[in-house]
Amino acid sequence: MIRRRPQLLWLLLPYLLFVAALPLVNSVPLLVLWLFGATVLTPCAVGLARRGDRR
Repeated sequence: MIRRRPQLLWLLLPYLLFVAALPLVNSVPLLVLWLFGATVLTPCAVGLARRGDRR
């Protein structure tokens, strides 16, 4: 499926920002900034996936 629709890999970005990188940011102010940035970038990643997946 990914071979036919590689643009869907953009949807991994929010997952990686929210889940995989949380152990790396362990101070509270950085955590708040990290989560805010991830929240702002999530619609961008979804938009890029949607733009590439239009048929």
